Amino acid sequence: MIEKRHRDSSMPAKISSREIIAKLAIVLFLFAALLFGSAGTLDWPEAWLFLIIYLAWAIPIVTWLKKNNPKLLEERVAFFKKPVKGWDKTIMLLGTIPFTASFLITGFDAVRYQWSQTPFVLKVLGFAGFIPAFILMFLVMRENTYLSRIVETQGHKVITTGPYKHVRHPMYVGTITFYFCIPLALGSLYALIPSSLVIILIIVRTYLEDKTLHKELPGYKEYAKKTRYRLLPGIW
Repeated sequence: MIEKRHRDSSMPAKISSREIIAKLAIVLFLFAALLFGSAGTLDWPEAWLFLIIYLAWAIPIVTWLKKNNPKLLEERVAFFKKPVKGWDKTIMLLGTIPFTASFLITGFDAVRYQWSQTPFVLKVLGFAGFIPAFILMFLVMRENTYLSRIVETQGHKVITTGPYKHVRHPMYVGTITFYFCIPLALGSLYALIPSSLVIILIIVRTYLEDKTLHKELPGYKEYAKKTRYRLLPGIW
């Protein structure tokens, strides 16, 4: 929703291709460790399909960003960046608990103990839901040349084009869709509980970030009057 002012996205990034590959491998390893570790087996086709789909999305995104906006790529793959706002740090720390739990419970539920039985149609809908989520995330990254992982306004300006014409926080819409679809795709209804907690924290962060932008980002109040909704058109 915000873009750094006077930023040249064509400037070479400090991050190397080797570092990008390493960080992507770390993310995939963490996903795999949480899923297969809790499942207690590698014989889980849905989990393998999830990792393949995620990789099939991440590689083109990384390639596109490296060519068109290496500075944004450097921003997106930064694992550790200290939040400017105290409440943002709290939300990010709290979010790691249900986020991790959602993957662990998925493995316990869908494979090891089979607490719930997810209908095949819901699994299909879960995997299908990744498509609009990933497309929206890409459109946001294409439109917003400074999509920071933390809430900050220093040297930024309002973005009003692309997905931002419809809602003020489209990246969160894609993220929420992604987190909601993971338990369905992998076959765990119980994992929807911690996944929903992550979504609630994202909604809270959206509200607090929106208030911050109203106060600190020039032109945001006028933008908010034209684009009235934060996440869902016609609702909120």
